[in-house]
Amino acid sequence: MNIKIAIIQFPGSNCDLDALHVLNNVMSIETKLIWHNDFKGSQFDGAILPGGFSFGDYLRSGIIAAHSPAIDEARQMLKEDKPIIGICNGFQILTEAQLLPGALLQNDSLKFICKWIKIRVENNQTAFTNQMKSGSILNIPIAHGEGRYFTDNLKELEDNNQIVFKYVDSNGEMGESSNPNGSLENIAGVCDLEQKCLGLMPHPERASESILSPESTTHGRLFFESMKNFIEKRS
Repeated sequence: MNIKIAIIQFPGSNCDLDALHVLNNVMSIETKLIWHNDFKGSQFDGAILPGGFSFGDYLRSGIIAAHSPAIDEARQMLKEDKPIIGICNGFQILTEAQLLPGALLQNDSLKFICKWIKIRVENNQTAFTNQMKSGSILNIPIAHGEGRYFTDNLKELEDNNQIVFKYVDSNGEMGESSNPNGSLENIAGVCDLEQKCLGLMPHPERASESILSPESTTHGRLFFESMKNFIEKRS
């Protein structure tokens, strides 16, 4: 089947072209950039909310974009079993729109952090992790100032297997030293109850070509391979 993916652009998106390059040129998945006011989910099999500073992060990161017509389209897509991933600012948008639980707060260091880190796969059954091994460690970069994940419903997320990634060290161990932003329980990414919508702070689109990785890994591709697999099986 011919899979079509949309990358939803907001004013201030700046990782959209990175994602477009990886999907079109690295993964050979037909992908289009669509302005948020023009987005129609019925035309696509999945969608990506990219990183950046949507609407300048005025008021609060992601809050203005969360009220875009594109989010209503995203809600309908999820009802139709079409996968959606929010990366960094996209994650912030999804939480502000209440498509994902919790909130992203200012880093505990009060500084913008940009570096390569490790995350551990906690749930490999989602639309974006089904090609990963549970417990495996991914090498992937972050770049954010408000990535500290928090929720009042930690036990509920644990019980529902909605915690998808955690920040860890090279040995897969959690701790303060491996937690770059102070996230609750080292949480780096979560999904919805149906496991079709994923949000994470790290950038898989920046970890999909070995030339960009300090360890010559391409772990970011696994996200998009999983998405493709999910769509093909759904069809």
